[in-house]
Amino acid sequence: MLFLLAQLRLRFSHCKRSSVSAMFARLALCTRLPSRIRQSNVCPVSIRSHSQVKFPRPHGKSFVHRSELKQAKRIVVKLGSAVVTRDECGLALGRLASIVEQVAMLQNQGREMMIVTSGAVAFGKQRLRHEILLSQSVRQALHSGQNQLKEMSVPVLEARACAAAGQSGLMALYEAMFTQYSTCTAQILVTNLDFHDEQKRRNLNSTLHELLRMNIVPIINTNDAVVPPPVPNSDLQGVNVISIKDNDSLAARLAVEMKADLLIALSDVEGLYDSPPGTDDAKLIDIFYPGDQQSITFGTKSRVGSGGMEAKVKAALWALQGGTSVVIANGTHPKVTGHVITDIVEGKKVGTFFSEVKPAGPTVEQQTEMARHAGRALASLDPEQRGEIICCLAELLTEKKDEILSANRRDMEFANSSGRLSQPMINRLSLSTAKLNSLAIGLRQLAVSSRDSVGRVLRRTRVANNLELEQITVPIGVLLVIFESRPDCLPQVAALAIASGNALLLKGGKEASNTNKILHQLTQEALSIHGVADAIQLVSTREEVEDLCRLDKLIDLIIPRGSSQLVRNIQRAAKGIPVLGHSEGICHVYIDNDASIDKAIDVVRDSKCDYPAACNAMETLLIHRDLLRTPIFDQVIDMLRTENVKIHAGPRFASYLTFSPSEVKSLRTEYGDLECCIEVVDSMQDAVDHIHKYGSSHTDVIITENEETAEQFLQQVDSACVFWNASSRFADGYRFGLGAEVGISTARIHARGPVGLEGLLTTKWVLRGEGHTAADFSEQGSMKYLHENIPVPQGSFS
Repeated sequence: MLFLLAQLRLRFSHCKRSSVSAMFARLALCTRLPSRIRQSNVCPVSIRSHSQVKFPRPHGKSFVHRSELKQAKRIVVKLGSAVVTRDECGLALGRLASIVEQVAMLQNQGREMMIVTSGAVAFGKQRLRHEILLSQSVRQALHSGQNQLKEMSVPVLEARACAAAGQSGLMALYEAMFTQYSTCTAQILVTNLDFHDEQKRRNLNSTLHELLRMNIVPIINTNDAVVPPPVPNSDLQGVNVISIKDNDSLAARLAVEMKADLLIALSDVEGLYDSPPGTDDAKLIDIFYPGDQQSITFGTKSRVGSGGMEAKVKAALWALQGGTSVVIANGTHPKVTGHVITDIVEGKKVGTFFSEVKPAGPTVEQQTEMARHAGRALASLDPEQRGEIICCLAELLTEKKDEILSANRRDMEFANSSGRLSQPMINRLSLSTAKLNSLAIGLRQLAVSSRDSVGRVLRRTRVANNLELEQITVPIGVLLVIFESRPDCLPQVAALAIASGNALLLKGGKEASNTNKILHQLTQEALSIHGVADAIQLVSTREEVEDLCRLDKLIDLIIPRGSSQLVRNIQRAAKGIPVLGHSEGICHVYIDNDASIDKAIDVVRDSKCDYPAACNAMETLLIHRDLLRTPIFDQVIDMLRTENVKIHAGPRFASYLTFSPSEVKSLRTEYGDLECCIEVVDSMQDAVDHIHKYGSSHTDVIITENEETAEQFLQQVDSACVFWNASSRFADGYRFGLGAEVGISTARIHARGPVGLEGLLTTKWVLRGEGHTAADFSEQGSMKYLHENIPVPQGSFS
């Protein structure tokens, strides 16, 4: 079907004098309807999906937050002329097909969909122009008898005639497309009188409600063939009066009349900007509030439409006043057209959302700008001053421990009562005096090591006489750290951002909201001693993670701290921003046939049982085949059972047992609890191959007394951390002496393993000359390159 539609433009451009509307009609008749429908004259009704969406909200007041748009039951989709048509190439068939698919999908979820469409005038204009040119060419050929035709001119076409010529073909196309989804459509043409005449308004209202009741998608357009000009001074005056002079005002009037929950207005721009799109410093407005229109500058109208952004804003505000939420978005972008409508309904940050309730605090974009500005001031502080801020934060963690623990108890009580969090997540949520003391010690350690961070000279080169080059360390810029359940992550990451001179945006899980709030307040209190309190911001608005990942012009690096699912979601969503982290912590401990019994028991116990929810806990225990049914094997198994560790058998291990534990479904499982997999390997090399196939490049351990075997393991295993006779739990920034860590990275570039201060720095090149030019070093130039390395004194700063 879509292939046939795609050929329509070619057929249109090559047709002789056949009717385009007839062509559309034939195309509609050729569609594949179910046999029971083809045999009847009844319009097909969409079949609802079994998983219906629930819509608990009654109409009456517009939505306050984007996330509430999921509750929208009755939705009006307005398609501007720029969306429906291509300027000189007929209808935009690909865009229309994707829009129809999304509308049909939402209709099948149980929503009531209506379309307000433009395009009849533009399509009719193209059709009539084609007919006129064809007619002129025939007449010229008949009268001149010459093969070469004279230059032909097309007269100015009257809009009403164009509308009459284009409407039938446009509707035939909609009908053909919706038929593919077993969805019936109905055409309704309206004018001002249909809304201003009370009887006609009631008739229109009744017709639309009956169509929606029958699960039919009404497609509404202004009757431009007969529409009178708008009445002067009667546009947008109160809820009950609106002049239908374009499809923006029509869509708004219809949405209010039908008590729609949501109006989606699609045009050829991303949304509403504070100045005309394309101009310098033009910024997309995420949320627009009544009264803000004075702060923006409107540009010109679309070449094919009759409205403009100013008309859209007026209509949107009028609909908002009538209780309908509005989103203005781009319906022509090839990368997002196929899901723009469904994304909006899912509450994603697309286009401009109109809301009547203005939040008390700044938007996340404003928070990021504030953080960037203050972050630059933070980076310019002396290392001693940044160290003072970190030490102050460490002191506040111990001084205010009662307030912190009280807030944490409230979070814990809510988590336990709601039953939404798993036990590992609850363990991560919990704070204690011991944890706070450990945090304070780590922060003081970091304060000392941070004194030779930002501005450190890494390399110095004499490029030529009186021309010296330096490579120095600098902050990355603005960091976004998204973390789940672990409030102790906040002061750790904040201290590292302070030490490295980076601005920081923090997004914590709502399960730790009370704890995160008090910890962030203490962080800003520490920052304020040198006037940079805004450098670290806590996102407390209802921003979705995917929306934050789209701020590629504001954020330089994303660091996820949480479940493997969270990290994977962020890695998928952050297409324009680098992500530093690991998606899973599938850590292995391999017991070699030359292992010590005591060391094996101690290392395995600590790796699995010390803190099983941690990403550096052992998840798979590999045992050399020769150790089966030996004392070392028996004692390790007895220890795991004593520690209440649930054992899952790998395929090879299960084959050795008559009565085995439950066999694993996957050897790539991160349990995060007192569970682990046991598998048998034939050799150290077999263990290495297993780790490379099923591991996550996090932390892997060998237990052996054979030094040669150990060294081969350490060299061959390609993980961020590889240990010999030591617990996997040592993979930690504090334990490595970094003071704190933002997380563990399994990436192949930049930082790897526990990421501390060094991982949050990048470099820049500084060249000092005396009027040197590149031409001086050309073949005809007077200077030669030296490229001599200059020793860098320890602790040297630029």
